[in-house]
Amino acid sequence: MAVVNEKMEALGKVRSAIRDLFEYGLQRAKIVGAENVYDYSLGNPSIPAPDCVKDTMIELLEGDSVALHGYTSAAGADDVKEAVAASINERFNAGVTKNDIYMTCGAAASLTISLNALVCPGDEVVAVAPFFPEYRVFAQAAGAVFKVVKADTEKFQIDFDSFEETVGPNTKAVIINSPNNPSGAVLSRETIDRLCDALRKKEAEYGHQIFLLSDEPYRELVYDDIEVPYMINEYDDTLVCYSYSKSLSMPGERIGYIVVSNRMEGNTDVFAAVAGAGRALGFVCAPSMMQKVIAKNQGKTSDINAYRVNRDILYNALTGIGFEAVYPDGAFYLFVKSPEPDAKAFCEKAKKYDILMVPSDSFGVEGYVRLAYCVSKDKIERSIPAFEKLMAEYK
Repeated sequence: MAVVNEKMEALGKVRSAIRDLFEYGLQRAKIVGAENVYDYSLGNPSIPAPDCVKDTMIELLEGDSVALHGYTSAAGADDVKEAVAASINERFNAGVTKNDIYMTCGAAASLTISLNALVCPGDEVVAVAPFFPEYRVFAQAAGAVFKVVKADTEKFQIDFDSFEETVGPNTKAVIINSPNNPSGAVLSRETIDRLCDALRKKEAEYGHQIFLLSDEPYRELVYDDIEVPYMINEYDDTLVCYSYSKSLSMPGERIGYIVVSNRMEGNTDVFAAVAGAGRALGFVCAPSMMQKVIAKNQGKTSDINAYRVNRDILYNALTGIGFEAVYPDGAFYLFVKSPEPDAKAFCEKAKKYDILMVPSDSFGVEGYVRLAYCVSKDKIERSIPAFEKLMAEYK
């Protein structure tokens, strides 16, 4: 008999590529100084939370401590869920109520709870590449077979030929992420319409629901007046997984929510399964103080324009040097084509210049690297000479 769960042991012993690189950067900074390490590994916002977040925390801390730090209902406090529903409806006219919302410890918990609520033995979960690597971990831990729609490396939308081949009779859920991590691409209105039509046809063909999980931590991080359709308005069998980590620059506070569309058949049962999965996983009662903070700051964001400035500096500099990159309409990542086929080898070469980038292999596509430009503008500008030296090795 094994002493521990071997799958969990393996996950614990092998960090994600992103986290592993971040840890390397911390160690390297001790040797050469943090200012000399150009760490683009982790999507950790450098833009501070807006002042309204601090002001709200101070106001709450000066109030009733017992009420502030006590338990809320398992699915979240009613007044918080009412505030979230009101904000969603004001922005998207989605007809959401507090009874459709389950407060969570960030988007990771939202996805984990949703997958555990939906997946039955033999079910498949499909992700569209490129995708956040933990989708695979979350889906497999829920007991699903994880399948991938190959990346459309021309427009970074959806390869519908691959979609048709991948989504089959055992597909229970499809995960999309727009704006996308790692590419920064936003799925267009045309792509969304085609996706929803394809899913509805698949549901009719196979005679069962296929759920869409819309992972939306970057929803507000869009530039150049780009539309990001609200998926509950587009496809009935949708669950929205949201986090305030990026919009309010508070990733360490772990607060988000799930919205179960009340337009889907069996909405009450699906929400009950979400609540049951939260209970089984020990994810009941999201942090009480953070619930209250976000309730009072609906519609607020950190300085999104600072990311736009960073994007423009980095994209223009790297393409000017000779790199090929996906122009990001949202999020805060630049997806750069490796100048050699092996992206891992390219990233190792970049370490000579203390440039830390994440190879794309774990994102479900080869030959690219991800740069998280949610760093200081100064760091981006100081890193450009290092990128010039790196590219010189390929010319």
